[in-house]
Amino acid sequence: MIGTALKSVAAAAGLILAAATIPAQGAAAADAICYNCPPEWADWASQLAAIKSELGLDVPHDNKNSGQTLAQLAAERANPVADVAYYGVSFGIQAAEQGLVEPYRPAGFDEIDPGLKAADGSWFSIHSGTIGLFVNKAALGDLPVPQSWEDLLNPQYEGMVGYLDPTSAFVGYAGAVAINRAFGGDFTNWQPGIDFFKKLAGNDPIVPKQTSYARVLSGEIPIMIDYDFNAYRARYKDKGDVEFVIPKEGTLVVPYVMSLVKGAPHADNGRRILDFVLSEKGQSLWANAYLRPVREVKLPAEIEARFLPAADYARAKPVDYAAMAAGQKAFAETYLAEVK
Repeated sequence: MIGTALKSVAAAAGLILAAATIPAQGAAAADAICYNCPPEWADWASQLAAIKSELGLDVPHDNKNSGQTLAQLAAERANPVADVAYYGVSFGIQAAEQGLVEPYRPAGFDEIDPGLKAADGSWFSIHSGTIGLFVNKAALGDLPVPQSWEDLLNPQYEGMVGYLDPTSAFVGYAGAVAINRAFGGDFTNWQPGIDFFKKLAGNDPIVPKQTSYARVLSGEIPIMIDYDFNAYRARYKDKGDVEFVIPKEGTLVVPYVMSLVKGAPHADNGRRILDFVLSEKGQSLWANAYLRPVREVKLPAEIEARFLPAADYARAKPVDYAAMAAGQKAFAETYLAEVK
């Protein structure tokens, strides 16, 4: 289980990643602002629609990534704009360490594994996903579907492999952690992962900063290092000729978390949103989007049947997420110096 890997949340080194961000459209008329709630990611579109219908709250879509969210929260510390924030676990740990969020324990908080939340409620998991290869088979043509991290280095995939910028987007960093560990590295030794990305650079990869679901679905990016839930959504909801692969060398399972922003301008509405995403209704929506809920919400049988077999998921392991957060700055600095 994920929770067994995170026994305690140590203070993580602060990391503010400079990134250009786009203010949430319609923010002036919004009932609440959620940073990093993009409609194409984790089916936030359906979650925000449900928040509107169930709570009567307008929450605009926001296309930041996790790193941009942390940077924006830090920049707005004296005059907060957002009410709640969503990000990968390492960024949630950093936001709490930097004093950018405040404690809140939503309804259902006690059901979350202790390893998947800060005890004071400054961040808590809402769902998890597994890193792997999101592959548009039609866009590959006659090429085989890659089955391993090593396969991505094959020249036959030149210009076909994508990954989100690992110095800014959490999924990019999570992919880097998975690759580094698969080739023998750890949070104190990034060289195996850096060597991999240097080799991959020779294959002309595509490295966007923002969620690129539509670009994979269209075939513009045939192979994307991404989460299982995006691939399943593409295959079963959007009817794409898509496959998800858990690389044979192994990968990791990672949680996504939320927080109440310190000094939130619509704090009461923010608390209502956090209550909702952990409610049975909210957790069921995550399950229907092929995410693993953090509470004990049974996946619908038809959804469960669409996941890869348990034998494949046995190659997906948790990590020490506090160490993952603490190692992020060192990785980013090394990547920028040696790869980018």
